Amino acid sequence: MLSPAQIAVIKATAPVVAANANRITGTFYPLMFERFPEVRAVFNQSHQRSSAQPEALANAIIAYASNIDRLDVLGPAVEGIVQKHVSLNITPDQYKIVGTCLMEAIGKVLGDAVTAEVADAWGAAYWQLAELLIAAEEREYARKAALTGGWRGARRFRIVEKTPESAVITSFRLAPADGGKAMDFRPGQYLGLRLTIDGETVHRNYSLSASPNGRDYRISVKREPQGLVSGFLHDRAQVGDEIDVYPPAGEFVLREGAGPLLLITGGVGQTPALPLAEQALTAGRRVIYVHAALNGSVHAFRQQIEQLAAQHDALKPVYCYAQPQPGDEPHMVGLLDQDRLANLLPKEPGVAAYVVGPKPFMAAVVKALTALGLPDSAIVHEFFGPREALA
Repeated sequence: MLSPAQIAVIKATAPVVAANANRITGTFYPLMFERFPEVRAVFNQSHQRSSAQPEALANAIIAYASNIDRLDVLGPAVEGIVQKHVSLNITPDQYKIVGTCLMEAIGKVLGDAVTAEVADAWGAAYWQLAELLIAAEEREYARKAALTGGWRGARRFRIVEKTPESAVITSFRLAPADGGKAMDFRPGQYLGLRLTIDGETVHRNYSLSASPNGRDYRISVKREPQGLVSGFLHDRAQVGDEIDVYPPAGEFVLREGAGPLLLITGGVGQTPALPLAEQALTAGRRVIYVHAALNGSVHAFRQQIEQLAAQHDALKPVYCYAQPQPGDEPHMVGLLDQDRLANLLPKEPGVAAYVVGPKPFMAAVVKALTALGLPDSAIVHEFFGPREALA
């Protein structure tokens, strides 16, 4: 626990740190990668190049410092960090590396402003949060290992099926190479993969795109321009190949409720929505499944959703194509704007909206839903990468 004096120092210096947060994180990551190259594999380097990861860390530092004396308000954010760390198999030793480099980066950026008293307070604040996360992650590691079909750390999985879903998305079925069971997961969660590509170890998370069955997992991967891992999986990974997999994780899961569920996805954002739709329908909820795509050639899983709709009267699919091609049959043409969403938003109480897709898409949809009167508590969104502000 921080002392009252340390808390006072953090609160007094928080504005200065906040004003320089992006410079601090921009210094921190290169420093850490140079000093400890072994941790580089944990981070998606495209997020480094786009500044998404440094900016997300800067926002997290500001949020933590601003709430240093009321950490309970950070509960949901902490849970998200725990889930992401568990999917990457983060260890206590890595917290030591981060702490050392972060404090050095703060010193480099703020210079003489970092007195012994300031360094002591911020160091204590870092370890307060680190110890909280380490303990929470250890509980989650142990819980997953104790489940039927559960495990801890990396486990070898074999690609048993590779299926093109659209011009840009391919699905992979992964089964345990040891022949054992695959632990259940909560629809909406993702799977952590560790691959070695041309001698480089990389980690990626991919949403689980099919409901749990105890035998295998399905991930569906969009080919990204210059994407190291997506290109490898699309072009080089074959049925029979084996990869390291970490247990399912994630907090983008169905919350309690019986009201209608509005699932709004863009592009490959469908992947977590597919099992969420099945879970909600099984629970007896009405589901409006809205998917936005450029055109039919890149629209994956349409047949699966149509089959599901044939089995469940409570499912209403709605497809919106921005630039339909000849032969396409969308329900809407253009962008998924506020007027279109107004016509889709159920009128009965208890509506929950789950939004997932590219960041600009999510920002526009969340803004429209808010303008239509849906409260923040009823809107849930998922990031495929560092957690950033939508606004």
